Amino acid sequence: MVTLDKIYHAAFILKEVARKTDLIQAPLLSHDAALYLKTENLQVTGSFKLRGAYYKISQLTEQQKAAGIIACSAGNHAQGVALAATHQGVRSVVCMPDSAPISKVEATKRLGAEVVLTKGAYDDAYEQALRLQKETGATLIHPFDDDEVIAGQGTIGLEILDQLPDVDAIIVPVGGGGLISGVAFAVKQLQPSVKIYGVQAENAPSMFESHREGHQITLGTVKTFADGIAVKHPGDTTFSMVEQYVDGIVTVSEDEIAAAILAMIEKQKLIAEGAGAVSVAATMFGKLPIAGKKAVCLVSGGNIDVNILSRVITRGLVTSGRNANLLIALEDKPGQLVGVSEIIAACGANVVGVRHERSDPNMAISSCFLRVSMETRDFEQIAQIRAKLTEAGFQIVN
Repeated sequence: MVTLDKIYHAAFILKEVARKTDLIQAPLLSHDAALYLKTENLQVTGSFKLRGAYYKISQLTEQQKAAGIIACSAGNHAQGVALAATHQGVRSVVCMPDSAPISKVEATKRLGAEVVLTKGAYDDAYEQALRLQKETGATLIHPFDDDEVIAGQGTIGLEILDQLPDVDAIIVPVGGGGLISGVAFAVKQLQPSVKIYGVQAENAPSMFESHREGHQITLGTVKTFADGIAVKHPGDTTFSMVEQYVDGIVTVSEDEIAAAILAMIEKQKLIAEGAGAVSVAATMFGKLPIAGKKAVCLVSGGNIDVNILSRVITRGLVTSGRNANLLIALEDKPGQLVGVSEIIAACGANVVGVRHERSDPNMAISSCFLRVSMETRDFEQIAQIRAKLTEAGFQIVN
């Protein structure tokens, strides 16, 4: 059973290993709320997961520690378990889905765990962990559906109340629900008026759908680059706690998550992974009733693969109107490219790519398609360019 005393005890135990991460203002990420970021992306191992894993392992008996531990994770819990186990002299085995970012897999190995890659998503890795646990007698360290793990994550709620006593709302990423359960329980026990909101990726909405239906549901598939919250089925304990202590859950799209990651890089000089950015995405795109409120977005992790980050930045630039592509139908004669370029330059945009196409069977023989890639300021500038090109007689196909 999760209790406030257990969360305070976890906070005491964690002093030796976990950071009290900064709470920083983020005025550029919200126009209508006083927004703050709880930077668990700067936690040891780059994620909040260390808190729950370390506290859980610290409460095992000596006999349990001698038998070793086993865990399943998409990456962040894996690193938390690996560091916590190594720090306490315990052997650890971690089952990870084969879709987990290479950076997280390698980091888990470096921190001292044996990694077993499993085909599929988190839930498939969990089934593999259960099989190995039965074979070896090791203790399973569940990533979210465990009282001690939830208590460890709840220490973040204590820190937020200490850092911002008059907070109105806390926005929390949700996968299996361990983080939001701990934070919501701690905060509601001490300041019941504070609103707690959860955010999931719309392509992995297991807790959102369960909360809406009033009972746990299992998704057939999950497909999101926010791998840290890609969970098909919420936990039993966490679902019950979410129903009791959480004020609402919303979802955000892949493009909205990408835009939030880009915004944090540009405006806050912080790097968040997809799962860590969903709280900010919900705020940026007006998904929550926090206008005029002091709100804290919990940035739960920053362990994003560099290759994925590159693609996310590109997607984020398009989503926020910073990059644009135009397909223009032209008469195939001299001077057309110059005319298009002059209009784009006059509007203040920068052409970064041009492709001239003559072979499309849908165009007239005397015509061609010009595909132009541009760096732009915002959607207003893109609309201005399109209008000016149309006024000049150019036909914009897309």
